[in-house]
Amino acid sequence: MENEELKTEKKENTIIHKANWALLTLFTILILFNQYQVLGLNDLTGNAIGSFSFGNGDLSDVDVTEIQSTAQGIALLFPLNDIETTEDAIAIMLPLGTPEYGNAMGVSFDDPVNSLSLLENGYPTLKTQAEANPEVWERYIALAAAPRGISCEFCCGIGAQGVTTSGELRCGCAHNPAAQAVALWLMLNTDYSDAEVLREVYRWKTLWFPKDMVGLALDIAGGNTDVLNELPGMVGGC
Repeated sequence: MENEELKTEKKENTIIHKANWALLTLFTILILFNQYQVLGLNDLTGNAIGSFSFGNGDLSDVDVTEIQSTAQGIALLFPLNDIETTEDAIAIMLPLGTPEYGNAMGVSFDDPVNSLSLLENGYPTLKTQAEANPEVWERYIALAAAPRGISCEFCCGIGAQGVTTSGELRCGCAHNPAAQAVALWLMLNTDYSDAEVLREVYRWKTLWFPKDMVGLALDIAGGNTDVLNELPGMVGGC
């Protein structure tokens, strides 16, 4: 009888021991995952990196104040004269790989879903950092608080302007703060011009809304200039 009790007790101790190890392993994994997330967010918000001198200057003649819709922006920022087929439009508009700022920012064109989440989560901190820098904040408002396409217009009907003139989001879906985060991070950490910042936002926007963005490029390249005259307003709600 005593042997059976000892065996039972030993078996119970073994089960408890294994359960404790399982919990410890799970706890370790959660800690490592949390550290990974924090490191990624630190990269995005600039807390663990320096400034970069990015930007190729090939958009130096573009006056972004002339842009009053996403269609107009596409026409000015991308080589639409090279588009003859749908495949051409996809190749020009849809980005692949990792952008030159991708490693520092913690994002990749090849992982649009996780990048979207990281950008959305990093937006509040980036906004706070920009507000603390009057020059950056004024520049950001001038670019984003106008119908230039830094918005989630294709999913939420707010048009091409994603923030108010005071810098508040006009829609809180994932795409809008993510688009704002791209603009804010580039203004805070690179030498990109406004035109270059806007083009990068469009590249991410094409990843998130490929049908709409590629469709606009095709319409413009195909001679449908009506879309250039559109001034999108608030259509529907969020």
